[in-house]
Amino acid sequence: MQKTSKIILGVDPGTLVMGYSILEISGQQLQVIEMNVLKLSGKKDAYERLRMIQHKMNEVIEKFRPVELAIEAPFFGKNVQSMLKLGRAQGVAIAAAMQCGLPVTEYSPKKVKQSITGNGNADKEQVWKMLQRLTVVKHSSKYLDASDALAVAVCHHFQSKNGHFTGDKKLKGWEEFIKKNPERIKL
Repeated sequence: MQKTSKIILGVDPGTLVMGYSILEISGQQLQVIEMNVLKLSGKKDAYERLRMIQHKMNEVIEKFRPVELAIEAPFFGKNVQSMLKLGRAQGVAIAAAMQCGLPVTEYSPKKVKQSITGNGNADKEQVWKMLQRLTVVKHSSKYLDASDALAVAVCHHFQSKNGHFTGDKKLKGWEEFIKKNPERIKL
């Protein structure tokens, strides 16, 4: 019997540094295929940086063919302008994934930390140490944005089907009822 595998694209959006990771799940093994960042110059026009984010997302999706995108939600800070810029970067990444037909799931930073370490207040180093234990990672990145992107992908894996990929989305509520009782549906 052949193992079913899937590829998740994890993204930590940013206007100067965008982290991304490609996580392949095969059986119970989590293997990091790529973990990197897109560095954007603060001297470039904001719209040019957004175009570069879109281009990188399209390039990564075309190269690795992920089946899902997991992206970190912006955290609420005091600087409204920074939040707006970050939201734009996140929106461009989401739009690129949706244009390629990828389902998108967003996770708060606290949810990601909780999922990886069991502690929603864990620091980045604690998250990275746990990721090294959970995944087959052949290289590390000097940028924490890349490991944050990996954490989002691993979190997504844990949240979907309790970490077991079967090829079907988890059914809940009415969806599950309809699938189990098709004869009861009247059109």
